[in-house]
Amino acid sequence: MSRRLLIILGLLAVVFAVLTGLAVRRGILSPRPSVEQTAAVGGPFQLVDQAGRSVDQGVLKGKWSAVFFGYTFCPDACPTTMFALGQAETLLGADADRFQTVFISVDPARDTPARLASFLATEAFPKRALGLTGAPEQVDRAAKAYHVYYQKAGEGTAYSVNHSTVTYLMTPKGRFACVIAYDAKPEEIVAKVRAAMAQGSSAQSC
Repeated sequence: MSRRLLIILGLLAVVFAVLTGLAVRRGILSPRPSVEQTAAVGGPFQLVDQAGRSVDQGVLKGKWSAVFFGYTFCPDACPTTMFALGQAETLLGADADRFQTVFISVDPARDTPARLASFLATEAFPKRALGLTGAPEQVDRAAKAYHVYYQKAGEGTAYSVNHSTVTYLMTPKGRFACVIAYDAKPEEIVAKVRAAMAQGSSAQSC
């Protein structure tokens, strides 16, 4: 590798680190939550799934759940995360029957149940995926329960939504197990899920 290429790669790494730091400070990306935050992750919610059925936190019971807050018009973090979770689901093999992805919209104005159903039908996304939306106040309560930041950016119909990008792994009892980082590779996600599964439903780390 030439010296010039090494310098370019080094500069790109520095720029990425700076931009990531700014995004974290502005709440666009989320650093790993504190111990105090993760101790209280999760809680009651009332939402609607992609089939239009009213659901609550009971949908987390019985399976290991990867809970991610995003929106279907998201250009980057959301499809990237869903693709990684889809790959992880495949790599889990037989264990995939015990695992589900729960995608909770932070854009209730546009993310109707039908829109969520269409989004989740993307071939590369998890096959065992539940999409949830609801009235703005319902979404807000769910986001607060999971310490999720989100904020509308822009005007008109083409606005974006800045939001947290971590995924929460919840136990079959609906309790917090651990954080899955935004940039986690499918193999890393699988390792975390299997580590939590090995601890059982009372897992508190992975």
